[in-house]
Amino acid sequence: MKTLLADALTIAGKDLRNEWKSKQTIGMMIIFSSLVILIFSFAFDPTNNTVKAIIPGLIWVITIFAGLLGLNRSFIAENENDSLTGLKVAPIDPSSIFLGKVLTNLVLVTTVQIISIPMLFLLFDYRFHGQIIWFLLIVLIATIGFIVIGTFLAALAANAKNSEMLLPVLLLPLLSPLMIAAVQATRIVLEQEGIADAISWLQLMVGYDLLFFAACFFLFEFLMEGS
Repeated sequence: MKTLLADALTIAGKDLRNEWKSKQTIGMMIIFSSLVILIFSFAFDPTNNTVKAIIPGLIWVITIFAGLLGLNRSFIAENENDSLTGLKVAPIDPSSIFLGKVLTNLVLVTTVQIISIPMLFLLFDYRFHGQIIWFLLIVLIATIGFIVIGTFLAALAANAKNSEMLLPVLLLPLLSPLMIAAVQATRIVLEQEGIADAISWLQLMVGYDLLFFAACFFLFEFLMEGS
C-alpha cells in the first residue's frame, strides 16, 4: 500500500510540475469559470434575493464544466507525448496511475473552486451566513466523487476519436445523483436550514463516492490492459 501511494504521489507530482510550467489546463479552467460567473452576474440582478437562490447550482455548474476541461486533458496529454505507454510498462501497479491522476485533477479543480467560489459570492453580493465547516465538507466530498468517476471515464474515452465530446456524454448521466445531492446539501447549508437534512444528502454523497471509488480502482487495471 505504501508503494502504491508513493507511486501515485510521484505521478501526481510529475503532472503538477508540468502544469505549473505550462499553466495551460488550469488557465483554461480559471478563465472559463470566471467567464461563467461574469455572464451570470450581468444577466441577473445580484441585488434580487430570489436570484441568490441559484448560487448553489452555479457553484456546481462551474465545478463540473471547468473540471471537464481538466479531465479531458489528463489522459489526452499523455497520449500526445506517448507517455501513457511508458506508464503502462513501468514496474508500478496500474492503480497507482489512477490514484495519481485523481490527485492531480483534485488539486486543479480545488484550485479553481478556491478562486471561483469567493468571486461568485463577491459579484452576487452574497453574504455567507452558513456553517463554513459543513459547506467545505460538502464541496470536498462532492468534488472527490466527481473527480474519481471523471478520471476513470477520461481514461476510458482517451483513445476515442471524439474524446472531448464522449466524456461529457458518459459522465453527466452518472453524476446526476451526486450533483442533485450536492446542490441540495449546499442550498441547505447556505440558507441555514436544518442541518439534519444536509447530513442525509451528505450520507448519499459518501455512499456514492465509496461505491464508485472501489469500482473504478479495481477496474482501472483492466482498462489499462485493454487500451
